[in-house]
Amino acid sequence: MKSEPIQHSDIPAEGRLNRVAKTASSLGREIVAVAGLLEQLDADGKSHLIAFDRLDQDAAHVIQINSVVAESLQALVLSVDSALIGLTESLKGLDGASDAAGDMVSVSAAMLNRAFDIQPVLDAVKLNNDQILTIATQVNMLAINAKIEAAHAGEAGRGFSVVADAINELSRRTGAAAKDVTQNVANLTDWLVQTQSDTARLAEVITTMIERGEAAQTAAIDSTQGLRNAGDQARLLNEDAAAASAKFAGFAPAFAGITQMLRQGALGTEKAAQHFGGLIESAELLVQDSVVLRGSSADSRFITEAQRVAKAISTAFEAGLTQGQISIADLFDTTYREIPGSDPRQHMARFNNFTDRVLPAIQEPALEFDKRVVFCAAVDRQGYLPTHNQKFAQPQGEDPAWNVANCRNRRIFDDRVGLKAGRNVEPFLLQVYRRDMGGGHFEMMKDLSAPITVKGRHWGGLRLAYRF
Repeated sequence: MKSEPIQHSDIPAEGRLNRVAKTASSLGREIVAVAGLLEQLDADGKSHLIAFDRLDQDAAHVIQINSVVAESLQALVLSVDSALIGLTESLKGLDGASDAAGDMVSVSAAMLNRAFDIQPVLDAVKLNNDQILTIATQVNMLAINAKIEAAHAGEAGRGFSVVADAINELSRRTGAAAKDVTQNVANLTDWLVQTQSDTARLAEVITTMIERGEAAQTAAIDSTQGLRNAGDQARLLNEDAAAASAKFAGFAPAFAGITQMLRQGALGTEKAAQHFGGLIESAELLVQDSVVLRGSSADSRFITEAQRVAKAISTAFEAGLTQGQISIADLFDTTYREIPGSDPRQHMARFNNFTDRVLPAIQEPALEFDKRVVFCAAVDRQGYLPTHNQKFAQPQGEDPAWNVANCRNRRIFDDRVGLKAGRNVEPFLLQVYRRDMGGGHFEMMKDLSAPITVKGRHWGGLRLAYRF
């Protein structure tokens, strides 16, 4: 089957060129949009990769910790078993001590009863001894009387006097012995009373010991049961830890595989983004050439305006040098000093005061050139934007997302578009890009730049950005 020949309409060359320019501009817009999505996808992929790398590391850490926990639980089980053995032996000892204490209570009770039994005997001895002492006293009185009577009898009572002396001596010794017995009985009675008190106290102490021993035995029984329960729980936990270790060990290869897939996906996305970067360059070059060939009247007026503003800035900068308002060294200063606490980061250069005086009067009117114009601002060769339009030069607040959209002066835009705009030396450069408005919001724009020169030296470029 033969293919039909391509039919060409009678479109003038200029019309075709305009169509090429519009098509190239639309193509550039679509490529930039896709490239932006790829960049976001690349950033998300890298974030996910970092997250999975961290998750992989955390999983390995959990496996290690779980292994240590399992070892600790195993050691705990052994310790609990050992403690149970020791506590069981202690319970046996407590049982023996309790029995011995009961025996001691019985012995002390018997001793106390015997002590009370001795008391009547001592009382009887004391009574008998008192009687002996009374008899000795009476005998002594009889002996004295006998001796008196013997003295009255004279020689005839001499023998009776000797007998009376012997009886008196016997009575005296008997009285002394009786007194000694009385004292000894008194001492023995005191000792017996003290013994009775000590024996009763001993019985109380032993009873208290028994009560405390029973309490300790009850606590030991409870502790034994608690240890036994703890041992059972530790064994269950040890089994769970072993099962968890097995599961985590199975997860590790899966995590590694996912991480590797994400790494390969991120690498592929990065390469695709790089390829789209080349497509963007080609599309911009196509738009650039078609405009040069006057294929796009829509952009021509913006090119003329950008070149006019750039020339006005060059003239103002040269006038500032001539009038001594600024030195050539300060005007071309690149030692940017970060403003502390700024977010996003802002910087100061030695020419900020000069550009703040000169640029607003030139840049602000350009915003009224066309309703599609978003901003008009000069950047140096490093992409540093010293003085922005007033609506984008607000003081920074606490919200970084708001700052991104409203505080764009004093910032270094060293992205692809910003650097190309600042370093371009061609009469003009037309780029398509996504402008970051903060909070994840982007806006598709055309960025038209023209070089700014000062006494033949390239300072930077004027960026005129406008919507499609």
